[in-house]
Amino acid sequence: MCRIFGFRSVIQSQVHQSLVHADNALGLQSQDHPDGWGVAYYVLGAPHVVKSSTTALQDSMFQKVSGVVSSETVIAHIRKSTQGEKTILNTHPFQFGRWTFAHNGHIPDFQKVKPQLKQWVLPRFRRFVLGETDSEWLFYLIISHLYGNNQQVAHRAITLDRLAEAVHSALNQVRNLIGEISNVDVEGDLSRNYLTFVMTDGEAMVGFHGGKSLYYSTYKKHCSERGTCPSFAPECEAATQTGFVNHLIFSSEPLSGENVWLEMKSGDLIGVDWRMKLQHL
Repeated sequence: MCRIFGFRSVIQSQVHQSLVHADNALGLQSQDHPDGWGVAYYVLGAPHVVKSSTTALQDSMFQKVSGVVSSETVIAHIRKSTQGEKTILNTHPFQFGRWTFAHNGHIPDFQKVKPQLKQWVLPRFRRFVLGETDSEWLFYLIISHLYGNNQQVAHRAITLDRLAEAVHSALNQVRNLIGEISNVDVEGDLSRNYLTFVMTDGEAMVGFHGGKSLYYSTYKKHCSERGTCPSFAPECEAATQTGFVNHLIFSSEPLSGENVWLEMKSGDLIGVDWRMKLQHL
């Protein structure tokens, strides 16, 4: 299926190494995931989303965007389609307002259950669904639980606990409809329910292990910029003792380099709030 990458940091950083130059960078993985790519990065708090339905490794735009992007928050995705045609509208990340979302998963018998999922998405959000994928409907189901019928919500009112509550409520609906999330990752088995994703508003970020592999990293073995980075702290080279971290990275598989990667378990929801406080939710 797909591959996803999420990056959140206290400082602006380039993600070129992770997306292009690591031994198993996202671009290289697109050889086996050829159905489109997308990168969402935040500038002055606003998401900029660049997407294409072509293969990332063969797309000069992917190389250009990956090289230019320097941001505190980035989500990237390469697609291997299971639902929907190979079009730009079906390519991740999906965006609503400040929120962006990338999914690695599959809802079995989607066309059969789509009418019910559509009913659960609030009418005010349904009109924004432009593609054909289960992923986009899942995103807007979470958005529906996040905002409810409130027409306006102050940005900082969306706490990490509130986001976790919306995610769990949406996932419980999906599980009740189609069954439990698969705890075995069987590539190509479309009878299983997989719901792995990363979601952010540019400040808070969460990753959910929904059956497809997801790893996270909050520190490095050794930071090559420890002598020059103004934000260097003990948490940069060891597990946090304070609960706060300087960066959080999600990836479908460990990427080569200095980062120490921890494997998430099925059902794990991990994230940081706007203060970069790490929580298992």
